[in-house]
Amino acid sequence: MSLTDLTLARWRSFDLAAARRFAEEAARLVDGRVTLVETTEHLGAPLHRVRIERQGQDFALIPGGRVSLGFDPDGWHPMPWQAADHAESLEQGFADGPDLRAHLARVLSPRRSAVLPTVLMAVEDEDLTEPPADMPAVLAARGLRMPSSDEWEHACGAGAETLFRWGDDCPRDRLPHEDGPGPQNEPSAFGLRIAYDTYRSELTSDTTAVHGGDGGESVCGGYGRLLAWLPLATAHRNPSTAELVYGDGLWEDASTRPVLPL
Repeated sequence: MSLTDLTLARWRSFDLAAARRFAEEAARLVDGRVTLVETTEHLGAPLHRVRIERQGQDFALIPGGRVSLGFDPDGWHPMPWQAADHAESLEQGFADGPDLRAHLARVLSPRRSAVLPTVLMAVEDEDLTEPPADMPAVLAARGLRMPSSDEWEHACGAGAETLFRWGDDCPRDRLPHEDGPGPQNEPSAFGLRIAYDTYRSELTSDTTAVHGGDGGESVCGGYGRLLAWLPLATAHRNPSTAELVYGDGLWEDASTRPVLPL
């Protein structure tokens, strides 16, 4: 089986030795070197993490195939504190819709499936050096491209159907940008540093979406605890931030997460 046939389900069926063989093949294709092959637990089963270094930049192997994406608010049961916190935000004029599910339906992508290629994706996002319209050419000069929104969501959640990549809950005693331990500071299932700071806002090839943060809007605006964390939700598209970035040209603090095709 070649890397182009590698799916997440097949990847999870491999032992560590088989995962290392695929990692070495991926590194050979991009003239890189394998720096990490390890096994962690994700969704109650083993999941391998691979890191490949190429030209001084670290990439994680992201298996593709048919994957599940998005979030279903109607099938989700908010915790009592989340519903109460949203109700308070609504009273302050910081939320959309009559309840939390309606708000989530507006800002999160819907449940769906997609077929994605297996790729290498940068472990760290990087700041834009040119306007968004010019970044594809900038990245292409390095043999890279911007991810699609579907690729970003898959790389972040790795098949998890929870609100956040780490689960449905979020800390109530701190904001997501504050120092200290927190689930946002842990590597993702694939080993990425992703959805970790709401002051970040990652761009993809989809000009209607911004991922992994909202540039700090929800934190600075005093939106409430849940809404302050919500921009880190895997399926969050941050539509108002996308309008600022693409409509008003406020992209200087935005970033992207380069993809290295296999």
